[in-house]
Amino acid sequence: MRAILNIIWLVFGGLWLALGYILAGIVACILIVTIPFGIASFRMAGYALWPFGRAVIRKPEAGVGSALGNVIWFLVAGLWLAIGHVTTAIAQAVTIVGIPLAVANLKMIPVTCVPFGKEIVDSRYLAPGTRPLHSL
Repeated sequence: MRAILNIIWLVFGGLWLALGYILAGIVACILIVTIPFGIASFRMAGYALWPFGRAVIRKPEAGVGSALGNVIWFLVAGLWLAIGHVTTAIAQAVTIVGIPLAVANLKMIPVTCVPFGKEIVDSRYLAPGTRPLHSL
């Protein structure tokens, strides 16, 4: 079922969202100082491309650096990528079949806005008792 949902997702919005993340990652990698932002963007591109069957969890070792990175990320790229998710969700929600995809799109916005201090993992390999922030 995950594969079917991911293929439908890929065709009806996932590819365009992933391209947006890739573009943000390339721009971030131009300057050496912002390479961590580029890496986070490329990580999110993979999640935006194939999200079903994955979960977002908090990294326990994340600290002040992650918080500072999230503030900078939100101001530079997170807000624009979140707008892309909302726009795609509105387009997907036009049809009844697209409503679950639109909901999944909206669930991705929190990790889009603040990606540092979070990890994207395969939901099949979550440790017992681990509570994901969200999973698709």
